[in-house]
Amino acid sequence: MKIRQIETYSNRQISMVNVTTDNGLKGWGQTSPYNADISSTVLHRQIAPYVLGKDALEIDSLVDSTLEATYKFPGSYICRALTGLETALWDLRGKIEDKSVCQLIGGTSHSFPVYGSSMRRDITPEAESDRLSKLRDQYGYGAFKIRVGSVCGHDKDQWENRTETLVPAVRRAIGDEVSLLVDGNSCYTPKRAIEVGRLLEDNGVCHFEEPCPYWELEWTAEVSSALDLDVAGGEQDCWLPTWRRMIDIDAVDIVQPDICYIGGLTRAMQVAKMAQVTGKSCVPHSANLSLVTVFSLHMMGAIENAGDYVEFSIEPTAWTENLFSPILTVQDGNVKIPSAPGWGIEINPQWLEKADYQISEA
Repeated sequence: MKIRQIETYSNRQISMVNVTTDNGLKGWGQTSPYNADISSTVLHRQIAPYVLGKDALEIDSLVDSTLEATYKFPGSYICRALTGLETALWDLRGKIEDKSVCQLIGGTSHSFPVYGSSMRRDITPEAESDRLSKLRDQYGYGAFKIRVGSVCGHDKDQWENRTETLVPAVRRAIGDEVSLLVDGNSCYTPKRAIEVGRLLEDNGVCHFEEPCPYWELEWTAEVSSALDLDVAGGEQDCWLPTWRRMIDIDAVDIVQPDICYIGGLTRAMQVAKMAQVTGKSCVPHSANLSLVTVFSLHMMGAIENAGDYVEFSIEPTAWTENLFSPILTVQDGNVKIPSAPGWGIEINPQWLEKADYQISEA
């Protein structure tokens, strides 16, 4: 069964990928969000020539051979584009075998707990506390993640004392029974990260994400060693040797591969397996409600070292609306892993009609 054509439907934010085989079977995937029109071009120009005419069911070997073939262009955009092909091939395989992707990789399509993920730093501690407590009551969330510090902030808060005010305010608002996670987005030096970490521990925070610049693995390892709460990270990293080093030096307690950034489900599961060997858990980064959250739900329903929650954005994002069905909904703090064959979703034809179209054919 050979790959006959690759089609993309793109805008600047997102690109849907449709793969068709020589016997007319199809599968849907998605490149990484953000500058997705660029990732789509990379897919057609630098990946399609190496995969058209190849066996559509040999997913692992196609991923490896493509990365080797594009070795002159290592890094993010190759992996972001490769995800579109790889996830479409998983969807195709699931439809052929009449199984969900979760079932294909050894799991079951049950409901999985999610944490409500705040993306905002422009919100006051009072307003953040109020909206999270309301979401807890409305949807039954058992966990939330909030943002501390500032992005790549060189130890500077979004505004003075915001973190010191925000963390205890949110804890009071959501109660001790709800898990609280925080994300530093590469803000801190080790000294300051440890100081903030003590504040977090005093307020029952269980998860401190990307406390230091993500490329400074030794800094993060220093923070992880000093704190009792779990340090998490890795969403930005797309190369497996970096992941091996991160795990070997105990830089993090929780690994967070982003399926769309790393090059697809296959490579994300490789990271999860590396982490499992050393007793670390995995909670993929899925910070928007495009297909990346669908992919993460399927993966978390199958891997043995899945963490307690899947990340689920609480922010309205117009560019993910009316993208696919059925939509993901939170009930009692859980989201159902789609159970239909493949990824278990259908792409909205009206969305496709408005997107920019490209095709590569064998």
